[in-house]
Amino acid sequence: MRLPYGGASGSSNKTLPRSFPCKKTDTRARPASLARHALWACALACSAAALAAPPGLERLTIRITGPSPFAAGCNGVAQTGTPYPNAEVEPFVAANPAQRLNLVSVWQQDRWSDGGSQGLGTAYSVDGGLHWSRIFVPFTRCAGGSAANGGDYERGSDPWVSISPNGAAQQMVLAFNPSATGSQVNTAMLASRSVDGGRSWGPIQTLVANDVHRFNDKNAITADPTDARFVYAVWDRLSDVAGEGAGPTLLARSSDNGRSYEPARIIYDPGPNAQTIGNRIEVLPGGMLVNLFTQIDYQSGDVTLRVIRSSDKGLTWSQPILVADILALGASDPQTGAPIRDGAILAQMAINRRGVIGVTWQDARHSGGRLDGVVFSQSTDGGLSWSEPVQINRDPSVQAFTPSIHARRDGSFGVGYYDLRSNTGDPATLFTDTWLTRTREGTVWREDRVSEPFDLSRAPNALGLFLGDYQGLTSIGPVFIPFFAKSGGPDSNRNDIYAHISLGHVMEDAARDAPALDAAVAQDEAALAVHTPQAAAQLAATQRSALHSGSWQAYERLMRAHVPQWDARFNRRLQAP
Repeated sequence: MRLPYGGASGSSNKTLPRSFPCKKTDTRARPASLARHALWACALACSAAALAAPPGLERLTIRITGPSPFAAGCNGVAQTGTPYPNAEVEPFVAANPAQRLNLVSVWQQDRWSDGGSQGLGTAYSVDGGLHWSRIFVPFTRCAGGSAANGGDYERGSDPWVSISPNGAAQQMVLAFNPSATGSQVNTAMLASRSVDGGRSWGPIQTLVANDVHRFNDKNAITADPTDARFVYAVWDRLSDVAGEGAGPTLLARSSDNGRSYEPARIIYDPGPNAQTIGNRIEVLPGGMLVNLFTQIDYQSGDVTLRVIRSSDKGLTWSQPILVADILALGASDPQTGAPIRDGAILAQMAINRRGVIGVTWQDARHSGGRLDGVVFSQSTDGGLSWSEPVQINRDPSVQAFTPSIHARRDGSFGVGYYDLRSNTGDPATLFTDTWLTRTREGTVWREDRVSEPFDLSRAPNALGLFLGDYQGLTSIGPVFIPFFAKSGGPDSNRNDIYAHISLGHVMEDAARDAPALDAAVAQDEAALAVHTPQAAAQLAATQRSALHSGSWQAYERLMRAHVPQWDARFNRRLQAP
């Protein structure tokens, strides 16, 4: 299913001034090099105009999503829960290493209150994010899925995308049937591949499909940046089958650039009373694989962040290495107490070209257990040891949540996140900001605003106000590009997905690693306010115990939102012999 970018006029520049010059820039009849130059020159003009505008005006923010193509009842069977038409959540993004200006983004389209969405949206850009085309791969019935094409599912969730060094885009989703009973397929992990920059997608491949007794969840896919042959798909599988681990990590590996996958297999099993979640593989410059995950121990209640490593492209794996405890509480509306469905127990990871691994997550240790901030830890020895977590959100007096991370070409880490520093005392609204902070060495961070405040209280309610368990962040050359959901619209269109060109620096030379662009970005970043990360004070035993309890409650909220009849499943597991 292919659509031009949303809106009756096709314009994607919802937040730009009306004088946005690119709207009338026609490059179709020009040679490719001149057309590209015109697009980037146009973007630079927009950036210059916006930078000269009054403070607070968004500079270059592009709305990617538009009206939903899905009709009510397209699932093919009666559904539970409340649908939110036109509400897009949980974006992710990848930049094409073989075609610098090509970006591919994915998201959930038309979210449900009790899990998943009507379908998964995909968009591609060939001009660095200025213009987008939307398509809907038939992973679900609403998007044209059927038994014949492998997409015979009522809902979809957890979209992820990664691009191989040869330019092949790899997409992975969780598809499921809430109405399934007995031996009917309940959850499946699906993959598809594009070799033309996201314009079209190949056959859907089923990596695993299970009945209600095995619930597949929280997937990620990684194209190996050091070897285009290999693609790694990971997820956790919750099982209430006697004799099976409660929630091991599974891997399906491709050794032919995503054309086919080996049978899924367990690469780490924490035992009969523990599970993993949030698995994500990244690759060190020398080819070593690092899989990050959260481990939850059902009996002790401990929630920890760990990694396992593989030196043979995923054939064998090390024992787990502890990164840190996760001591997150989860965010909420300070006035009403309404929960925000965030990424409280899910960490994100990136590896820079020097082999430094950066990991970020929500954590309340730095506030003594009062509220969550965004923390950062790094490893300089391939994941064998880790620095103490430091808090990196600039305003520690307000809740900060759902961080994303990316390493750009100069080795700098960028971290995007939401916080509530613009919120007021009005219980009818929940004004929320989006920020990007970056560092070259981990000791000094520089932050700027990504978007104007928006009203999070308008977001879909999926056991909490929901923008996604994760958001996206990538870069073109030295320019970070956050991808994020924000809310505030009417009931008929509560959320949209946006891309933001950080610092407003866009020009043709971004396509060829121009020193001029590097210098311009460095100059602007040097002018940003500096903040030093905050180390955590020593927690008293009672504080640490309370934080462990809070993290466990955050885990329970996440699982109840993800897994049907979670409490019954959990109790059966604890009572099993």
